[in-house]
Amino acid sequence: MPIESVNPTTGQVLHQFTPHTAAEVEEKLGLAERAFASHRRTTFNERGRLLHRVADMLEKDADRFAHLAVIEMGKTLSAALAEVKKCAATCRHFADHAERYLGDEALPSDAKKSYVRYLPLGPVLAVMPWNFPFWQVIRFAAPALMAGNVGVLKHASNVPQCALALEALFASAGFAPGVFQSLLIGPSEVSLLIADRRIAAVTVTGSEGAGKNVAEHAGRALKKCVLELGGSDPFVVMPSADLDAAVAAAVTARNINNGQSCIAAKRFIVHAQIYERFVERFVERMQQVVVGDPLDPQTEVGPLATKHGRDELHEQVKRAERAGARILCGGEPRSGRGWYYAPTVLADVSNRSPIYEEELFGPVAMVFRADDLSHAIRIANDSPFGLGSSVWTKDAGEIERFASEIEAGQTFFNTIVASDPRLPFGGIKRSGYGRELAAHGIREFCNAKTVVEA
Repeated sequence: MPIESVNPTTGQVLHQFTPHTAAEVEEKLGLAERAFASHRRTTFNERGRLLHRVADMLEKDADRFAHLAVIEMGKTLSAALAEVKKCAATCRHFADHAERYLGDEALPSDAKKSYVRYLPLGPVLAVMPWNFPFWQVIRFAAPALMAGNVGVLKHASNVPQCALALEALFASAGFAPGVFQSLLIGPSEVSLLIADRRIAAVTVTGSEGAGKNVAEHAGRALKKCVLELGGSDPFVVMPSADLDAAVAAAVTARNINNGQSCIAAKRFIVHAQIYERFVERFVERMQQVVVGDPLDPQTEVGPLATKHGRDELHEQVKRAERAGARILCGGEPRSGRGWYYAPTVLADVSNRSPIYEEELFGPVAMVFRADDLSHAIRIANDSPFGLGSSVWTKDAGEIERFASEIEAGQTFFNTIVASDPRLPFGGIKRSGYGRELAAHGIREFCNAKTVVEA
């Protein structure tokens, strides 16, 4: 079966690619093993110089990279350009800070000298999703390569052009052959890669199902694994919040990347004192969101990436409605070409409804009324996921309680959740484990080696 690049705006097949054969995969794994033997011995300055060149090329050719993301997964052009620029900034960050992040860490002991030295593990397999086809890869690759590892990418099958563009990018920047490679293979072949002795570790960003599968095979192979999985992030609004700012941010947080982001706010938990006012304004603003061609500068929400994803989202909404939820706006696919879904707000979602514990990967929001602070925290934590969380309050005491008691890998106050190369990123519960970015992330795929001199 060929790997197809399909434009979600039109449903048109753009390109078909022949998957790599078993022999070609074997050749690439051998190349990765040889590349690691030499790449690990390069200096931070050498790696940083090449990674700065990657950043230069991303910035210079941003329009081309962004256009690829738009036509392969449907994100708006402005969002795609922002993604490419963020990739460049992240490359520069790790090029400049990796040596400090991975410097020897002195520790007291009875010995004359004792310290931890961070050493690379080897070829790291990255199983990456389509929703941020460049950013998800760069946030793995930039720290991994700076640490001295090499990367083997198994990208989502619906963004093959992006996958090949990334391989060409690192090669054109001057990284040695085999330091970063893309494999055009199906998901069924991932387990074989994980089991291969040349793969030292694996990282996956994707669905809960994909994470379970990868973790199972990594466990059998006794290999390090980092999982960044789904989320159903709470967005909590308390009476002291700037309501206008909270509503505007809520619309952005739910619809970012056409609603297809693991850290997009999905459950809007509003204190009873302001619930009616918030919901009225939120629904009004959601109805005003411009849905259309992602290449049009006026468009705020483009199509979902796949027809299957659009249909699955609609079925989730219908199941919720059958279980008693009210549709305050939207609730239907858009007619005509492309895999569009109307921005939607659901109220009165029962905790017995399947959607209550599911991730909504599209522009669909659920609103909940909270009686008080403790009730808001209980609703926020009543989820199998624990990735991000956003809380809107000006009360210092509330900030302290939310910061300590919300079960999530990150809590942002009076702003929406966003990844930043300077800050560790990751989740708990069914949102996965391990961390990406910052010092925590670059050390995930290192051997924290204890060295003692008596």
